[in-house]
Amino acid sequence: MTNPVTGPLEVEGAEPGDTLVVEILDIEMPGQGTIAIFPGFGSLEGWLNLMEPRRKTCEIEDEKIIYPTDDGRTLEIPADPFVGTIGVSPEVEAITSLSPGRHGGNMDCPDIRPGNRLLLPVFRPGALFKLGDVHAVQGDGEICGVAIEIDAVVTLRFALEKDRLINWPRIESPGEIMTVGSARPLEDAARQAFREMVDWMASDYGWVKEDAYMFLSLVAKARIAQLVDPLYTVVAKLPKRYLGGG
Repeated sequence: MTNPVTGPLEVEGAEPGDTLVVEILDIEMPGQGTIAIFPGFGSLEGWLNLMEPRRKTCEIEDEKIIYPTDDGRTLEIPADPFVGTIGVSPEVEAITSLSPGRHGGNMDCPDIRPGNRLLLPVFRPGALFKLGDVHAVQGDGEICGVAIEIDAVVTLRFALEKDRLINWPRIESPGEIMTVGSARPLEDAARQAFREMVDWMASDYGWVKEDAYMFLSLVAKARIAQLVDPLYTVVAKLPKRYLGGG
């Protein structure tokens, strides 16, 4: 199984220790997408190893996914396109594009959508950015290992924050800040995401770390982005209205 991406693209001026800011401006979708089952792949792989391979092609019309069920119904799902695999060169070695990590990669995070910004740590000169694996819509967990897979034209804007070191990918929407952790087991991915959130609150918004830690226990949300890749991905979220400072 492959996970093709476009890149690497060199970002002029990017150096280790910088933060690459990627603004997702637009995703142009085609008229159809595909979802499939691959035996032995997916979050229920141990239970479903004997399933036959399957594929469905779904039409995309008026920003909706048209899903034909096996019992003859037609269900409409609002499209919510995002970039599934997006990142920079990892720090010390080549990593398959199927895997996420500190460099970004195959996070399958639906929050990497138009209108949001993705922040990535830079590990190599030029950052060596790549992207691919665009989805028209995906539920939390990407349970069967595949979402509505599409080809797409993605419009981005890049910026650099020089000499700003972050440890894990971060996402900013108009109303929330989000941090991404990838690991196995799943709880380690969540710990990474929340630790990065505490650091962000302290460095940019003036929170004392212990205070941020307690406050997150009251108001934070977390989504399981995917449970199928070599490492699992969790996204921690905090509404901006609580942040203050800055």
